[in-house]
Formats: sequence, structure tokens, C-alpha cells
Amino acid sequence: MSILVQCPICRKKQAITNKLCSCGEDLVKAKKAQRIKYWISYRLSGGKQKREYVGHSLEEAKDADGKRRAQKREGRIFDVRADHKLTFSELTKWFLKQSKVKALKSSWRYKYALDRFNEKFGDRKIGSIKPGDLEDYQTERKIQGIADATVDQELGAARTAIKKAFENDLLSGEPLKVFQKVKKLLKPKANKRDRIIEPDEFRALVAALPLHLKPIIATAYYTGMRKSEILNLTWDKVRLNERLIKLDATDTKDKEAREIPLTPELVEILKSLPRGIHTAHVFLFRGKPINDIRTGLQKACQSVSIAYGREYQEGFVFHDLRHTFNTLMRRAGIPESVIMAITGHSTREMFDRYNTVNREDKQKAVDIAANLFTSVDQNVDQKKNTNVKDKNRKR
Repeated sequence: MSILVQCPICRKKQAITNKLCSCGEDLVKAKKAQRIKYWISYRLSGGKQKREYVGHSLEEAKDADGKRRAQKREGRIFDVRADHKLTFSELTKWFLKQSKVKALKSSWRYKYALDRFNEKFGDRKIGSIKPGDLEDYQTERKIQGIADATVDQELGAARTAIKKAFENDLLSGEPLKVFQKVKKLLKPKANKRDRIIEPDEFRALVAALPLHLKPIIATAYYTGMRKSEILNLTWDKVRLNERLIKLDATDTKDKEAREIPLTPELVEILKSLPRGIHTAHVFLFRGKPINDIRTGLQKACQSVSIAYGREYQEGFVFHDLRHTFNTLMRRAGIPESVIMAITGHSTREMFDRYNTVNREDKQKAVDIAANLFTSVDQNVDQKKNTNVKDKNRKR
């Protein structure tokens, strides 16, 4: 049995007496700065090598090493995996405190999903959770009327927390295997939305909207920008003279800067907006930035007989305006690479999810190709006639 130290740079576990890691890191200075993680190494009764993470304290490592030595002398079979000591609620608290997680704009989604998951598994030891338990959870949530996508989000958040703990040596790989074995309820691309707002619907909807929401919906329709990008838009990003919105990397979901051209109609709409005195936000209601548009949008949809909400077939939600922009641009013959640059789709797969091809599109394609088909048929007929004449002449 022995105590090991883990290099904070390359994460190599090595003898406690080492002063310099093979990667060049000074382990003595790292220990003084409390950047070293301590492990104990021992063999189980079957001869299998086992390493157990202890923490950042050498004294704790010595205590844990002494305890395992005593257990081994007594011939006791012990299971000391963190998986069997840590509850899922304890893991959740650790996960949500991680700086990288807290910095995410979607951190609230993780918390919401994990809170739901903890209602079932919060008091359970992580090592006791089996694939069957997770499959039962899926079934129970579906019986409660929860959408497949939501159940997948809850399990996905739990899986992410488990993976994060594994990467930080807080858990073994066994719990991660358990969560990875459970398949998602929603099949790939099953949640792809096909709803777009046609021009007539858009004009009717805008006419029914309250004044403060009209420019927001118009911006989404004419640019394909995400809701968060629109509601957080500030005047320093808007270049009306250049007919351009220039987003920094910190403003976008994919953390990439993007330039968005503006139509003449949208330029006039933005020019007519009043500027705030105490805020640089573009879209305001009673002098304050707008955070929620759902109520006003829902009422406007109802007044023009547009079904609102994902629970309805052909139901409309704000994000469908992004689908609409992609589809209308594609119909206009704009190259896909240009559309992707405007909307910020980094992959073809994601672009395809936002590009809807309906029956009318297919019919137009066939009509356009009709002339080609006709010319081909005529050529084939002419060749047939020529062949027949040639045969007759030979006779």
C-alpha cells in the first residue's frame, strides 16, 4: 500500500517522494500551493489494484492509508468507492458550484432538470443506481405526462454531472457506464420542427401584436436571430448606416462573432424605436429591457387563429421564426453557406433541422424540372423515330 500524488498539470499519479514530475512540473511548489491531489493505492483481496482519491490534504491521505492497512490485516472485504458514499443530491451541489457550469447561460436549465431528477434519486447512493432504475424513471415521467424531450433533458443533465465527477476523479467509471447504457426516448431528429410562418400569417400576426413586441418579432423574422440574441441586443451592436448588426462572440450561443445584414424594412423599424435613458438595450417596455414575450405573443396568436405552443399540432412558438428565415432564404435561392453564416449554424446537420421543405416546395421543383423532362422525352422520341426510319431504309 502507498500514498500517491497527482500532478496538477498532466494528472500523472506517482510516488509521494517525487520532487519533479516527468512533465516538468515542480511538485514541491505544487504541494505548498495545495494544487496536489492525494491518492492511496492498495490491492483488494482478489489481487486487483485499487486507487482511491482522498483529497488535497497529506494528513487525510495518511489517515486513509492507515485505515486501509488495518482493514487488510483484519482480512475484511471493503468497498470504499466514492460511488457508494456520495448521494446524487451531494453530487448535484458539487456540480452546480463548478465555475464553468455557473458561467453557462443555460446553467438554470441544469438546475431545473437536476432538481426534478433529485426528487427521485436525491437520497440514493450513486453506486446503487442501475440502468433499470433509470428506465423506470423514464416510464414514470411519461405516465405523468412529461414530454420525451423533457425526460431526456433530465437524464442528460444527470449524465453530464456524472461525467464531470468522473473527469475530476470523484467517481469511478461504473456510474458513467450505467447512465450511458440508457437510451434516449426521443429518436434523432424526432423533435425537428416543421412549422414556419408564411408571409400572410406574419403580416396578420404583427398587426395583432402589442406595440412593444412588433419590432422583436420583425427582427426574428427578417434575421433569424435567436430570442436571447434579440432581447439582449444593445445599440452599440446595431449599425443602421451599414444595415448591419454585429454580434461579438460573447453575444452568441456558439461563442463565435457574427455579422447579420438588415433588410430595408427592418432598418426603418429600428430607426423608429425610442432610445432608453438608463439602458443601452434596443427593445424596451416602459423604459426597461424586455425579458419575456410569451404572454403578448400568445394573445396575438389567439386573436388571428394561429395555434400557439408545442403541444398543438402545427402549433407556433417564437423559435419557429428562425426556421422561417432559413426556409424563406433557401426558397429565394440564397446559397446555404451564406444562410449558415448569417444565422450562425456551424454544422450542416443543424442547418437541416431549421430548413423546412414542404409540399409546395416539392411541387415547384417538379414544375421547374418539367421543361427539362419534356426536352428529354422529345430527344428520346426523336431517337426512336430515327432508328425506325433507318431500319425501314435497310429493308
